[in-house]
Amino acid sequence: MFQHAKLCIPKRSEGYTTDDNARALIAAVKYHQLKNDSSMKSLAHTYLAFLNHMQKPDGNFHNYLSYERTYLDVDGSDDAAGRTLWACGCTVKSSLPNDFRLVAKDIFDRGLPWVWKSISLRFCASAILGLNYYYQAIPDDSLKSSVEKLGDSLVQHFQDQTKGDWHWFEPHLTYDNARLPQALFVAYSLVKKIRFLEVAEESMDFLLKTQLIDGVFVPIGNDGWFKRGGERAFYDQQPLEAAAMVDAAVDAYYATKERHYLDLAHQVFGWFLGENSRKVVMYNAESGGCYDGLSEDFVNRNQGAESSISYLLARLRLEEAKEGVWHQKRI
Repeated sequence: MFQHAKLCIPKRSEGYTTDDNARALIAAVKYHQLKNDSSMKSLAHTYLAFLNHMQKPDGNFHNYLSYERTYLDVDGSDDAAGRTLWACGCTVKSSLPNDFRLVAKDIFDRGLPWVWKSISLRFCASAILGLNYYYQAIPDDSLKSSVEKLGDSLVQHFQDQTKGDWHWFEPHLTYDNARLPQALFVAYSLVKKIRFLEVAEESMDFLLKTQLIDGVFVPIGNDGWFKRGGERAFYDQQPLEAAAMVDAAVDAYYATKERHYLDLAHQVFGWFLGENSRKVVMYNAESGGCYDGLSEDFVNRNQGAESSISYLLARLRLEEAKEGVWHQKRI
């Protein structure tokens, strides 16, 4: 999976990232689970092999690889490490061939210790998502204990940073924000610690009050972010944010059984289809890609890996939720 594109054409000169191939692995696994599509085995094989190649002997990960297959960094990012754990946990739980699942388990087991050395909340959140999948396949109490420990850390950050009308884990809102409450909804579903649910709902409410304007999802823009006490940025809006909020809303529904969260997931997904602050369709039906960003004066029509896979993951999550509700009704 190439990192960047010029319109829908991959830019080979800019190589690959662990981040994007972890996202791609999650999408392939989820599609295989939903559709039993055998072609996904080949894609999952490719993405999993990439992640295996990017893991260092000490268990940490590189993130950047050139088209010529040269590592472009010494140490990768916490985001990349977290998303790899998430993707590998998802694979461990999958119905892919046993060899795939064993390799994913090995990558996960060697990568997990790095979360305890990090202060990144998004690494923490992604690790919780991966651990939850892993536990569903292999119900080891140590995995549940790790989820509880990481959940406690998120709660502590929330308590430390919440001041006045600011109910958040950090003194700013930046990117992939909804992953933090999402992780606590998932942690609550697994360990049933009521404080996890309380903080998940409180932080989710804060995020929604900030990002839903007249019923339209307006994610924090990366052109300045939003610092406590300052003014929020409205642009450049990223597909990553809509996908994260769809995911968080679905997991909130699973944790609470409150139907309004499913309605929220569909409402936020509309961002991709023109229900955004500029009424621009971000999904390119002809190419199957998603535009990279929504600015005040223009749309970035490049369709890189992060953006396009974000659309796919959001759509797959709605499909999962639809199947789950249908199954519950049948029972």
